[in-house]
Amino acid sequence: MTNVVRNLVTRKFLPTAWASSFFRPGTQSALPLICALFTALSASSPVLAQSTTQPPLRCSTADHRAFDFWIGTWDVTPAGKESPTGVNRISAQHNGCVIREEYSTQSGYTGMSMSFYDVARKTWHQTWMSSDGGALYIEGGLNERGEMVLSNANWPGYVVGSQINRVTWTPIKNGQNFGSVRQHWQASTDGGKSWQTVFDGLYVKRDD
Repeated sequence: MTNVVRNLVTRKFLPTAWASSFFRPGTQSALPLICALFTALSASSPVLAQSTTQPPLRCSTADHRAFDFWIGTWDVTPAGKESPTGVNRISAQHNGCVIREEYSTQSGYTGMSMSFYDVARKTWHQTWMSSDGGALYIEGGLNERGEMVLSNANWPGYVVGSQINRVTWTPIKNGQNFGSVRQHWQASTDGGKSWQTVFDGLYVKRDD
């Protein structure tokens, strides 16, 4: 602390009168007072405190972590296929506040999504866009079975009477870890009375 105060004096952060008399004989008794003053100033200054204060983790609650079972690199096998036809890379971004999806298939189809927990509305949101121009805005959360269920019928921009899309992610444990996940995308054109499968795929996590 003494060196810091001396540096401040040398760099003229203190008034000239203080700088000229600070280290004269007989003035060393004032050093503890100056150090205390500097400590108080650094505690209240955002600039000085920035280097010692770590930013709080904003997205570390259980609600924010609810979709972590989907994070990983997965081989995706659609229902009715014997081997994977696509790869999906799911990663946590921006201090865990965003879950990013990058999907690609052997046929050249690609898509990506951004998922996050909306604290103000207490709901999960996902925006999806694919290479065929198909956009999807879905919202929801975990059900009683621990599945993530998101639907565009929960989205504020949903138009009543239009097609309902519902996507369910079911984690499947392999020992202590989620070794696979089922993603089931369904659609309804009669207000939810009946459902047709748009996509049903099994995600198997890669060892790497």
